[in-house]
Amino acid sequence: MRSLLLPFLVVFLLAASSPILEAASKRYVLVIDAGHGGKDFGAVRGQYKEKEINLEIALKLGELIEQNMPDVRVVYTRQSDVFVELDQRSAIANKAKANLFISIHTNATETSSTTASGAETYILGLARSKENLAVAKRENAVILLEDDYSRKYEGFDPKSPESYIIFEFMTNKYMEQSYEMASYVQSEFRKSTNQRDKGVRQAGFLVLRKSGMPSLLVEVGFINNPSDGAYITSRSGQSDLALAIYNAFKKYKREFDKKQGIAVHPSKGGDNSSADSLDEGQKGHIARERVADNTNSSLSDRNSGKTSDRGALKDKSFPQGIEYRLQICTSPKKLSQKSSRFKGLSPVDYYIEGNLYKYTYGSATSMREILRIQKEVGKLFKDAFVVKFKNGKKLN
Repeated sequence: MRSLLLPFLVVFLLAASSPILEAASKRYVLVIDAGHGGKDFGAVRGQYKEKEINLEIALKLGELIEQNMPDVRVVYTRQSDVFVELDQRSAIANKAKANLFISIHTNATETSSTTASGAETYILGLARSKENLAVAKRENAVILLEDDYSRKYEGFDPKSPESYIIFEFMTNKYMEQSYEMASYVQSEFRKSTNQRDKGVRQAGFLVLRKSGMPSLLVEVGFINNPSDGAYITSRSGQSDLALAIYNAFKKYKREFDKKQGIAVHPSKGGDNSSADSLDEGQKGHIARERVADNTNSSLSDRNSGKTSDRGALKDKSFPQGIEYRLQICTSPKKLSQKSSRFKGLSPVDYYIEGNLYKYTYGSATSMREILRIQKEVGKLFKDAFVVKFKNGKKLN
């Protein structure tokens, strides 16, 4: 009897373990996109060209990963000074079935010199400020160098603010993962480079629009700022920036592996202690505080701006099990319960992740219920998205 059962048992065990074995054997694919190239110089100041800065950092980043992370396959959109059309960059990533897409760029303003400085990382979304829109318009203007760009990009005019309205209606299922990686990048810039941290932002970048995976666009600094320009054009500065993005990717990849059930092994190079130095927020733990307590108010009362005058109340009674909430905004500093950014919604909670306060509204134990709340709140916060928690800990 045992001899008859043994083959069936072996088959069953192999079938049960196959998803984990498949995840472990399949190499992670990272696409590194060096912005601009060839006839598209990007921003130019004196002898320095954006296309060259982007390529140097991209190649240094790829080399670090190839040398120290053998389980990662690096795909480049370009490795030399060639022109690659914008839609082809995302097509390369999609064809490679990439797990992550990183586009590297250099910032600039319209003036010959600027006091603007620092590094920032963008994810796809509607630009909420003139500054963010200006960056997107400049980077998207490359399509004007392409043949038949109007047909190819469905009439999109990179210079027209009206064209960017389409990004308001886009929902990106990879937003949370994109934001996570972008936050890691900015954290590493802050820790190990000379660049000022300008934070994670949203804007309508065509190169991110058709990428079927978590995607981000990194602006490493301002080429027309004397201090930034000297740093990002130096070999040491470019090495610093590449290493910072590499360390951010290691953190992100480590979390990815944990979710896939893949054993995490230390990398050979870079900052091997970086994962251990993550603060509790970056590990996903909530440091939640009720900003204003007005649980009996109706949605119409909340919309009218009526909130409790009581001070902030600690709320440590996290619901057990799965909880869904709507993330409505983020801030580098703690906001007052009367902040206009809440648009009258109450009660509002927050959790800390990285160096950001992330504010949430609503609580539900089912996706159906939180989506109903999202539909109501969407009138006030069009970009609100669902965040999932388990026993007070955020899940990705």
